[in-house]
Amino acid sequence: MSAGSASRLRSPDEVMRLKRLGASFPTRLSFTRSLLRRLAAEKAKVSRPLWDIDGDGYGRAVYSVVLAGNTYSLVAFSTRLADEDRTDRVIAEAWDTSFVLYDGTPDASELDRLSRNAPLQEAGRFRESDLVLSRANKSVRFFEHVVARLASGRQPDRDLVLDVGYLMRTTAVYGNGKFGIADRFVISHRPEMAGPFQAEMLAVWLIRGFSHDLVEHMARCRSPETCVSLQRSLKQHLGMGNSTGLGMAPFLVHHPALLNAWITAREKALAMVLGGEAPVKPERILDLWRNTVEHLRQWNVDDAGLSERIAILRKEWADELVELEHAPSSAADIAARSRLRSVDFQELAAALLIEAAGPVVDALCDGMAVAGEGHLVPAMPLSALRALLDRHFGWASGIDFREKSETSQFWYVSEEKLEPRLGQRYEEPGADRELPLDIARQIGALREDLSAESGLLDVASFVARYPQHRHVVRRVQMADAAPYSEIRDNLIAGTCLPIDMLRCKLSFFGAAKFDPRSDRWTRITLFQGAPDFDDIGAGETDNCWLPVLT
Repeated sequence: MSAGSASRLRSPDEVMRLKRLGASFPTRLSFTRSLLRRLAAEKAKVSRPLWDIDGDGYGRAVYSVVLAGNTYSLVAFSTRLADEDRTDRVIAEAWDTSFVLYDGTPDASELDRLSRNAPLQEAGRFRESDLVLSRANKSVRFFEHVVARLASGRQPDRDLVLDVGYLMRTTAVYGNGKFGIADRFVISHRPEMAGPFQAEMLAVWLIRGFSHDLVEHMARCRSPETCVSLQRSLKQHLGMGNSTGLGMAPFLVHHPALLNAWITAREKALAMVLGGEAPVKPERILDLWRNTVEHLRQWNVDDAGLSERIAILRKEWADELVELEHAPSSAADIAARSRLRSVDFQELAAALLIEAAGPVVDALCDGMAVAGEGHLVPAMPLSALRALLDRHFGWASGIDFREKSETSQFWYVSEEKLEPRLGQRYEEPGADRELPLDIARQIGALREDLSAESGLLDVASFVARYPQHRHVVRRVQMADAAPYSEIRDNLIAGTCLPIDMLRCKLSFFGAAKFDPRSDRWTRITLFQGAPDFDDIGAGETDNCWLPVLT
């Protein structure tokens, strides 16, 4: 990346605001996309060594795929679930299906072990050979509709495919040592698993394929004489649903170096486009722009606030299309005009320009995994620490924490499920167990104590006297090397909407069709429009970015 392109990097003061993070869209740097490219490059073939599923769709199955010489197997269990037990909430104790991504190929004894434990999920017992743990529920009415239609020799209703977009919806995809499964270091040295969340995304892609196979199998069993397979375009549009709640939101705060790596990669890609290092063709921009018009038309949600934003975005996008069809525009011209439009438009335009750049920006994915989260530098002079505060944390200086509105919420961990939650400080008990996600307030307290100290010279002596600041001092020291490491808003204010953090993280996963059910949880779709087992060798399609059902 040249110095000229580096100078085009957007300011963290602009990029790292909750409102903008909550307008994020997937890009070709997203983790689903990097996985798909690797699968395609290796001409990956998915085998199904076990399919022990009855006509009602219950039983077990195993799918295996080889990447870089390593075999990964999805072990799937499908069981009966009463309607009253079906819920998207993480506190559920039973699911339609449960899954383990297994390191290698499980033998009979391992399958028996997993059959006893996988359906229990958090309550089960797992080993280092178990890489990912997940579970999913059927989209019941739509799932049955697809089975019935295929059994009768017809395709599912197109409008329903468009409205739902998936056959199953995961409620958790656990990795990295959760509940006894393998820690990330077990596989992070493998090239195919070096990027963020590659094992988890592989599991989700395989689960998606299992959901396709399951409806076709049940249709064949129901009516072998008349059944048909899913039409390829419909099958490709059926992604994997997911429900994500508050448990994911604090991740971005707990992993500032990783967040910086993700945002930096995206911002560098955009800067390369604007600086001409990743040239884009006007006709490619126009094709993607027209495709996005249709994607926006097909993106419909119940949430009133997001519905209004989508309506504004549709209008702005159509207006800009008129400009592009009238005269070709450079990426820089589009970016400049976008400044006059909504934040949603700006972020979608940025994502489109990165998509238009093509493979030239893909190498930036290599820098998106970070092994550590920084460490305290005790020898740093306090004058240097004060300078960092002034340079990178001015955004926090204007917040008056004596105002109740600035401290009205607090983060804590649920005793029942050990998952993060958000409480109302002045209405609910539990603030004595608050998680340290109040970064802006910590910055204010640090600044106050630094101002009161004139005799101390370095960080070591300061944190010895004020040990409560050790955590936030380390974050401040990271700021020069990791300018995108902090969300530059007050995360305990009444105005903080966790959905903004969720959308930011999920966009890096590759999520589309965000469908908020409140300001604390959302439904999304992964791998919608992506290649399936049969056509992964052909690589990505334009629908991998923002899917459209044609």
